[in-house]
Amino acid sequence: MNSSDAQATNKLRRVWRYTMKTNWDLTVFYKDFDDPEFKNDLARLPKEIDAFTAAIAAPAEDEVSKLVSLVHQEEALSCLFERLSMMIELNFAVDANNKLANAALAPLMRANMDSSLAANAFSRYLASLDNLDAIIDADDELKARAFALREAAENAKHQLPEALEKPVLKMQLSGGEAFSHLRDKLDATLLVDYDGKQIPLSAVRALAYDGDADTRRRAYEAELASYKKIELPMSFCLNNIKAEGETMAALKGYKGVLDMALAHSRMDEKTLEAMWTAIREALPEVREYFKAKGRLLGHENGLPFYDLFAPVGQSTRTYTVEEARALLLDLFGKFCPEMGEMMRTAFDEGWIDMFPREGKSGGAFCSGYYAKNISRVMTNFAGSASDVSTLAHELGHAFNNRMLHHKPIMMTETPMPLAETASTFNETLLISQLLKTATPEEELTLLDSCLTEQTQTMVDIYSRFLFEQKVVAAQADHALDVDELKETMLWAQEQSYGDGLDPEYRHPYMWACKSHYYSTGVHFYNFPYAFGGLFARGLYARYEKEGEAFVPVYCDLLSRFGSDTIANVTASVGIDVTTPDFWREAVESVLVQVRRFVELADKQ
Repeated sequence: MNSSDAQATNKLRRVWRYTMKTNWDLTVFYKDFDDPEFKNDLARLPKEIDAFTAAIAAPAEDEVSKLVSLVHQEEALSCLFERLSMMIELNFAVDANNKLANAALAPLMRANMDSSLAANAFSRYLASLDNLDAIIDADDELKARAFALREAAENAKHQLPEALEKPVLKMQLSGGEAFSHLRDKLDATLLVDYDGKQIPLSAVRALAYDGDADTRRRAYEAELASYKKIELPMSFCLNNIKAEGETMAALKGYKGVLDMALAHSRMDEKTLEAMWTAIREALPEVREYFKAKGRLLGHENGLPFYDLFAPVGQSTRTYTVEEARALLLDLFGKFCPEMGEMMRTAFDEGWIDMFPREGKSGGAFCSGYYAKNISRVMTNFAGSASDVSTLAHELGHAFNNRMLHHKPIMMTETPMPLAETASTFNETLLISQLLKTATPEEELTLLDSCLTEQTQTMVDIYSRFLFEQKVVAAQADHALDVDELKETMLWAQEQSYGDGLDPEYRHPYMWACKSHYYSTGVHFYNFPYAFGGLFARGLYARYEKEGEAFVPVYCDLLSRFGSDTIANVTASVGIDVTTPDFWREAVESVLVQVRRFVELADKQ
């Protein structure tokens, strides 16, 4: 090979090295929906569920051996279901009109119902064992799953009466679950009339981060106008999902859906109220950030909703995907080499579906696949600093998944408040590290990016919590019509944003565009983000004090998220989350940044 050939080869290698996939690769699950393995697995799933159910009911002379066998069956069944559901649901997430995914969804949902019945039968079996603790202590595999087994036995107290289980779950398929899928289809297929053309809702929402003020305002107006097309069916979806949730909570012996959500989160009401207390106390000062940002952008009556995510300061930088990748790999590779390598794999091996397109859902999420120790991340990347932060956030979830991989699959189920810790820790690390090396000209922009995310976590999440409380309470009397839903949302925004947000330009349709309200399995899908964001700030403060010595402690903490209650997990690092004091300290770290932002903004 001559020198020119060698140079050409090296150049090709460099190009190849930095080539990444921007659509995720789902062939790690199955080649496609015609793959014989997919069809066989979908067909055998009900048989495996039946076999597990029969094994639960079968008599046994040795309960220890029986329970070990049942654990193996349950975990194998979980892996099979996870593989099938990810193939179907991830295809749906980026292509709402995928007919093959739609055809496969019905049998999967039926199997999910039967799987729920089997899980309930397993819980009842565990609860029936008078000597459960002794059985667990008799076998190492059972001891490794002790928390999950004892929790399942405890959960038997909050199951539907056995005679009602199957008919109620069947009704959910044509009730709450159907309304939830309808909502997703409405969202993913809604086209917005903007600038003389029709573009997906996710694309017009991404324009909220655009550097041009007129673009942001027109996109906001176009977005609000577009909801008129779907507001009626959206309102039916929301009301019926919440009404069903209250019915299910009552049948299961909970005080209501909030009580049920806290139980599923392994969290108590005392902890939730301690967090809200600290947040409410801080709201008047946090609102100074919105007002200062509003002044910077030429507004005198608070910040219009359409400028919540507007870039400010001297830097209005946007990022290419390649630049975002380089930034994240460098930063997180230095923090934790294992995380850096995982991120490199994510970018280069098709873990991420990056860009908005027609038929793709809005927002972002991460789904882990335990069997292969991989994750899949969906974003709607448009190049803003917030989009880079979103990538860091979702890849934090992926790293949390990786830290749990060495645990038995039964011990990987993480409560939502803790599940948001690694993701928001990544956001905090990203912005904090950038601030340390920022020039004075860049500091305002970086502070704004950080506070944009943190105020969403605290202020907007609080408004969502208040809104959902009102909607749930109303179900005892009547379903809220579109106008009532809009009025309730504006009321909730007034309680949280107050005079920080221009009352003429708020967002009465936030209930329609946030998919979290429409989850049938998890109600009050909001407070975990506030918990995770502030808990992560507390952990980051530890990292700043302890440096590299904190990293293995942090990784070990993530690995135990499925192994205990929230109070016990947090106590393991010396944090008491049941009193406002910890939360006040975490909130203070936000207020420090608010004060600095206001100072810099007033100078300008």
